Amino acid sequence: MTYLQSAALGLVQGVAEFLPISSSGHLTLLQHFFGMPEPDNLFNILLHFATLLAVCIYYWHDVVGMIVEFFRGIGDMCSRHPSKGTPPEERRLVLLVIVATLPLFVILPIESKVEALGHNPMFVCCALLVTGLLLFVSDRMAKGHKNARNTTLTDALLVGVAQGCATVPGLSRSGCTIAAGMALGLDRQFAVRFSFLMSLPAVLGATLLKVIKTVLEGAAIPAELLPKYIMGMVIAGVVGYFSIKLVNLLASKGKFGAFAYYCWGAGLLSMVLLRFIH
Repeated sequence: MTYLQSAALGLVQGVAEFLPISSSGHLTLLQHFFGMPEPDNLFNILLHFATLLAVCIYYWHDVVGMIVEFFRGIGDMCSRHPSKGTPPEERRLVLLVIVATLPLFVILPIESKVEALGHNPMFVCCALLVTGLLLFVSDRMAKGHKNARNTTLTDALLVGVAQGCATVPGLSRSGCTIAAGMALGLDRQFAVRFSFLMSLPAVLGATLLKVIKTVLEGAAIPAELLPKYIMGMVIAGVVGYFSIKLVNLLASKGKFGAFAYYCWGAGLLSMVLLRFIH
């Protein structure tokens, strides 16, 4: 892997992980059209860890508050004298995120089959077109008003189902979950916030599984690749942070559907190129 490839993969990961345009789909097409080698498991893990840090930094107060309230909630459950009154918003968020994560456990037994779909560039192109349709429709829905206080557990579960569906390569995780949130009546900015916060346990869990698998395989970081890995991580993290900012800005202005045209363009252009090349 060259420095240019490391930078390109870091850039794609940072942009496409958060913008609703599918990081897995773009990496598949990038590798197919430019003959780039598939990044090794270790580099993949590091790139995802970098974008995980970007979410934690951007939503620092939420993340810290949720961790604190998670343990306070456990303490209340074990206490004979639990605290009274309405629980803090962060504790409610913890419950919503836990419920939204449950559908992913249904995907685990078929994870390898779902990932294998990414080896078919034409399938990925079709999935990008579907992503564009979801974004186009969601941006034209009436504005919702639900927030962390009044979003129901059923709402959270359905958004979680959307996240499970988005494990299909070419379907954007953020696009599917934000669109589902808007369809269920979530406030636009809360839909974005909830989408990124619920990604934390999903990405962390997937990263830990890959780390365990990599360790069991006895993989180690080659000294000559370390600077390239670090560069890719830094680019993915910094670009990811500003991508989150951009999604929040566009969603608040009601221009989230603008990404639909990009997904349609990228999907259709790739289809034409695939036909032309073959």
